[in-house]
Amino acid sequence: MASCPASFRRRLSLALTFLGLLLPGFPGRAASLPLAGGFTDHGVATPLSQHRGMVATVDGSGRDVMLVWLYDHRGGYALLMIDALTGRTEQFATPYPWAGDGPFASLLSSRNRYYTHFGSHFSEFDPVRRAFTFFEKTAPQMAMSLTEADDGTIWAATYPNCGLVSFDPSSRRCRDHGSLNRENWRQYPRSIATDGAGWVYVGLGSTSGQIIGFDPETGTRKALLAPDLRTHGYGTVSRGSGDRVYGQAPGGGSANGWEFLRGEGRAIANRPRNTGRTIIAGDQGLFHTRFPSGRVAVACDTIERALTTQAPAGGARTVVRFEYTSEGAHLVAVAAAPDGSLAGGTAFPMRMFRYGPAADAWENWPAHGQFNTVARQGDRFFVGGYGHGFLLEWNPAAAWIRTEKSDPHSNPRYLTECEPTINRPHDLLACPDGRTVVLAGTPGYGHTGGGLLLWDRVTGTRTLLTHGDLLPQLSTMSLVALPGGKFLGGTTTAAGTGGEVKAREAELYVFDLATRKIEWHAPVIPGVQTFTDLCAAPGGFIYGFADRSRFFVFDPTRREMRHAAEVGREFGSLVTGQGPRALLADERGRVFALFSKAIAEVRADPWRVEMRGKPPVAITAGGDILGGRLYFAAGSHLYSFALPP
Repeated sequence: MASCPASFRRRLSLALTFLGLLLPGFPGRAASLPLAGGFTDHGVATPLSQHRGMVATVDGSGRDVMLVWLYDHRGGYALLMIDALTGRTEQFATPYPWAGDGPFASLLSSRNRYYTHFGSHFSEFDPVRRAFTFFEKTAPQMAMSLTEADDGTIWAATYPNCGLVSFDPSSRRCRDHGSLNRENWRQYPRSIATDGAGWVYVGLGSTSGQIIGFDPETGTRKALLAPDLRTHGYGTVSRGSGDRVYGQAPGGGSANGWEFLRGEGRAIANRPRNTGRTIIAGDQGLFHTRFPSGRVAVACDTIERALTTQAPAGGARTVVRFEYTSEGAHLVAVAAAPDGSLAGGTAFPMRMFRYGPAADAWENWPAHGQFNTVARQGDRFFVGGYGHGFLLEWNPAAAWIRTEKSDPHSNPRYLTECEPTINRPHDLLACPDGRTVVLAGTPGYGHTGGGLLLWDRVTGTRTLLTHGDLLPQLSTMSLVALPGGKFLGGTTTAAGTGGEVKAREAELYVFDLATRKIEWHAPVIPGVQTFTDLCAAPGGFIYGFADRSRFFVFDPTRREMRHAAEVGREFGSLVTGQGPRALLADERGRVFALFSKAIAEVRADPWRVEMRGKPPVAITAGGDILGGRLYFAAGSHLYSFALPP
């Protein structure tokens, strides 16, 4: 087996892992594969894909079919066509380089064509011809909303610069109209509509909501919300009855309603009932259920690989099984659990997994959201997750019970959530006191400055601190415990998703758990934007990385830098992600660093970073050390590396 090509080994590992999914209770043999250089491929944590838009329609033979965009760790890699009555499938590979991107919006047109835009390409799929019939490169990056105008033109509003793309199905002409609106933050144009005169309207957010009008004839662009209406949130638009488009300024309420025609708007108190035509479009969760025959899709599940439909007029239900190929979901976070296993989560789909090295076996369950950062404390395993910045507690010695907020017997058990103070967690510190867990991360969409959650396991209570209580306009990216009930935090200037960066540079700080306050902070390395990861080191020092490439040694007692060196040229970038776990210490106190293309050891006397191994794949997420092996993620796979004695 060791002499087999790596690509064959990966395919075999995926196949064997999938066979494990078919066994009762979904444990399965991992069939780990030894590789050269001390590395081992333990297989795919979640060998499944998630849909990114599904529509019920009809093919060229008049048969009901479901079109499903498939998404795995590679992004939106294929469109799946499922026969609604037989389950027979055809899979059509994405016909252009999508660079890891995936659909965030799609549309089924009145001419029965399925459109989307991602990976900086606009595309058309024709279920009658069973083929992609058009694609063209555009400015970056992906559509956040699509609509069909009265004349059949397809319009797409794109992230991150509120770009606008149009496609005329008759002339087959695709036009990139450029950016409609300039901001110093990434814009989410989550709604788009056209009026009867041909004007296009885009609602965007979320740092400061706005509605933009665009005249295709002249290229005129108009910002339609006055500055006093541009609060945090989204401007929204939709086609109403007749020729008009209805809009809503952020914040809701009848006072924020608008009516638009030919780029002119007037405030309205009550929006009329919508009697306009239906446009089959939506975000990545789009599920259009009605087939032209009248049959209705009840459920289309890529996890169970089952499509359930119902005959017209409430007739009999039919369940068909279908197949598709997948390289598995992106492995987001992994750490050693108290029971001697490796546990963590994947996206997309959102799943929880446990890998047992002794038995070389996997278990896999539905997850409560995305497991961004994980850590163990005593006999429990904690999860900080996206969205809403939730905190879970898992007892690996007890049976898994699906997480429900209202069920205290769930395992993992839901503890609390922190939106908008923390929406996307980046680190989870299990304090040495055995009772305090600290969650840190960036805030909600469009916000700047994240907070800290201090969870007391004994009392079951929380303290939630905002960035105003800590360091204004900064968020905490990395944490490490210090003696005396304190910890060191490393911050980032990064805002919440789609938010505005307001701080000039990141800082380190010392936090006292007893007083619940920062007792010292400083921008110890001028110009740094993110302190990527921190780790306790021999001699009471702290090892860290700034901006993924600058290694440093910090003395927390004297609160000064003792060493700094740029190592990016030699090793590349330190692994990052939702929760990096890129600096790891073993039981002997040795500290190892995970780079995307290297595993290194941090040494003292003098301080330096030395190569220990070159992995056969690019490392995408950090992990943990267990049983003399360093575990890490590469795409959908879990790998390990035998540490030197």
